[in-house]
Amino acid sequence: MLFTSDTKVELLRKAPLFADLSKHELEHLAKSTEDLEVDAGRVLCREGEPASEFFVIIEGEAEATKDGKELSTMRDGEFFGEIALLEDIPRTATVTAKTDLRFFVLTRQSFWSMVDAMPDVERKILRALARRVVDSWNDPTVANGD
Repeated sequence: MLFTSDTKVELLRKAPLFADLSKHELEHLAKSTEDLEVDAGRVLCREGEPASEFFVIIEGEAEATKDGKELSTMRDGEFFGEIALLEDIPRTATVTAKTDLRFFVLTRQSFWSMVDAMPDVERKILRALARRVVDSWNDPTVANGD
């Protein structure tokens, strides 16, 4: 294992999808991840291909591109791919390591195994998703529950 459980728990907590999970639930989730290191230039995921992993960058930089155009550079502590845990949809961008990269990955299969073992997690994630949907709407009456 490259990264400590505490490091993983703190970084997972930053993802809106996992914000409501308890420390115990986050620790369980952290144990389901795989630690990886890749060289600069390595493609982590490719636009249009099936998505089934959530990535958290520990050290280094990764570049997200869409249709060959740069969208963003992600650095230490940033993450991408959380929707891939929930839904079988194609990747919306290509992500490539700009530098040597250290990160951990949570697969959809590991995520759902954890949800099966800890059913309260599903409710917390559904609430987090609902908040994100409401926050994305521009109608203030919806966000206020009117």
